[in-house]
Amino acid sequence: MIILPAIDIKDGLCVRLYQGDYGKVTTYGADPAGVALRWQNAGASWLHVVDLDGAAQGKPVNTELIARIRKETRLHIQVGGGMRSPEHIAQILDLGVDRVILGTVALTDRALLEDALARWGERIVVGLDARNGLVAIAGWHKTSKIQATTLAAELSELGVQRFVYTDIARDGALTGPNLPALVEMQKATTRPLIASGGVSSLADLHALAALKVEGAIVGKAIYTGNVDLATALHEIA
Repeated sequence: MIILPAIDIKDGLCVRLYQGDYGKVTTYGADPAGVALRWQNAGASWLHVVDLDGAAQGKPVNTELIARIRKETRLHIQVGGGMRSPEHIAQILDLGVDRVILGTVALTDRALLEDALARWGERIVVGLDARNGLVAIAGWHKTSKIQATTLAAELSELGVQRFVYTDIARDGALTGPNLPALVEMQKATTRPLIASGGVSSLADLHALAALKVEGAIVGKAIYTGNVDLATALHEIA
């Protein structure tokens, strides 16, 4: 299982939100590129970057910082947040990142998703962010009436090659991942699944590895010290 340390960028800073609430922000670093180097030195091979300002504004915002992370590390990088047009997607991929994560548009603009899949294939990942099993959009400010599992099955048929599944209630809460929800997602799609939200301990990572998900995103737990990234990578990755 791949462990992907998370860097969430807001106002140029490395932060974590509690359950996606922009009003509940904890800052963990003034230099996201420096934080990325820290995770690289711990042994990480992948990095999960979220442009929180971009997610809120509906367009890429922190592109210069993402470009710096790309330039100053040798990590594989996937980026999400605010990409709502082909131009936005191309702008981020042209920075040299490996993959982009589309969230809102997977639900609201199927034509854009189809176009992106045709142009960029496996470099397009769909982020399914769920609140009580229902897909949330627009930087998690709105909740749809669509079940995440239903959307996963539909988009798999459409050609999506990989999903990131986030349980919003667990995100930044250090309460453990939602394992039953992940099992349901695995029933809905055979595509590789990256789990996000709630990891609070090494035991949580072992539990996710036992589910045979492709990857696990770890955020708050590596910033608080609840999980030592180097130890986790040694034991699991």
